[in-house]
Amino acid sequence: MLHIVKLAVGIRDIAHLRAVQEARGAARPPLRHQTRNFPRRRDEVVDGGSLYWVVAGAVLVRQRITDIIDDRWDDNTTCAGLVLDTTLVPVHATPMRAFQGWRYMTADTAPPDLDRSMAAFSDELPEAMRRSLQSLGLL
Repeated sequence: MLHIVKLAVGIRDIAHLRAVQEARGAARPPLRHQTRNFPRRRDEVVDGGSLYWVVAGAVLVRQRITDIIDDRWDDNTTCAGLVLDTTLVPVHATPMRAFQGWRYMTADTAPPDLDRSMAAFSDELPEAMRRSLQSLGLL
């Protein structure tokens, strides 16, 4: 199993990502993220892999990648479509510097999921407070 990590450009927090994706999924199903380069290790990614989103400098949430398809941008040029499960799973915030495109992430380096009670609680916190509490080991 292999994961992909990607910057969520223009996204403020998990709630904002959820709202943007709900609109995109409704307008043009299935929910997918389009990217220029097709992952060469596709089979490893769709075998249980997730897309880990970097939001405001930290990996905060992941989504299961259910398929990777040949897709087309609005201008009809080809691209890859990462077909995503609609469930956003909060993970322990992990700082990450900005980068271009996407990167592979192995299962052993992926941040662990927050347990359900902590995820529900932390969803209600402002993002800066959530990160501070996690850095102190309190979340």
